[in-house]
Amino acid sequence: MIFNHRIRFYSKAERKYNPRTHQYEGEPKLVDSIPANVTDVGTNRSVQLFGNYNQNSKVVRTIKEPPSVWDYVMIDNHGAKYVLQTSRKPLKYYTLIVGESNGKN
Repeated sequence: MIFNHRIRFYSKAERKYNPRTHQYEGEPKLVDSIPANVTDVGTNRSVQLFGNYNQNSKVVRTIKEPPSVWDYVMIDNHGAKYVLQTSRKPLKYYTLIVGESNGKN
């Protein structure tokens, strides 16, 4: 298995809502950055797991354990943000199934 992608985990815990401006202030904080193997979730598997076909889901496999607290990941610093849908710890690697975020906050 080739770990040719860089996964960056971000937390929004530092962001606070300002009622005067009606905006969230503060930047998301980079929690960790680790190498990973990333593949698309197949159509059949997506239907089995989620009951529908979501073409924006990815399977992320890492050797190192992901951080315990994070809000979203970015794959290779591309613009899309992915949120956790489910995770597994098989014998060898850590596996996360993430789906593209709707972009709120």
